[in-house]
Amino acid sequence: MEDHGRSTRKRTGGRLRPNSDRKKHQLGSEPTETRLGETKLSTIEARGNTVKIRALQIDTANVAVGEETVEAEIEDVVENEADPNYARRNIITKGAVIATSEGEARVTSRPGQTGQVNAVLVEE
Repeated sequence: MEDHGRSTRKRTGGRLRPNSDRKKHQLGSEPTETRLGETKLSTIEARGNTVKIRALQIDTANVAVGEETVEAEIEDVVENEADPNYARRNIITKGAVIATSEGEARVTSRPGQTGQVNAVLVEE
């Protein structure tokens, strides 16, 4: 867990004396960078009695082809607007263009939050 509250240092490097202790609602975590590979999921307890399923690695996507949805094999990450290095490292995020067995598709879900990859075919 990582504290996402205010820093204990000033811009000059001097010490800030906090008014209160760190609270649980200020805790967070590093982003889950979902990679292409054999499916590995992890569950995290979130606020409000919610459970998030994080996809650490995933190799299939639910691709919308017209009116129907097909489960397709992910072959490669073609492009990722979030970070050019993500495409090189095969990291899948929302908005990434992936090569599937059905053709190229754009990811519409957040695999690090939902644990699955949903995508729509990109028309060329």
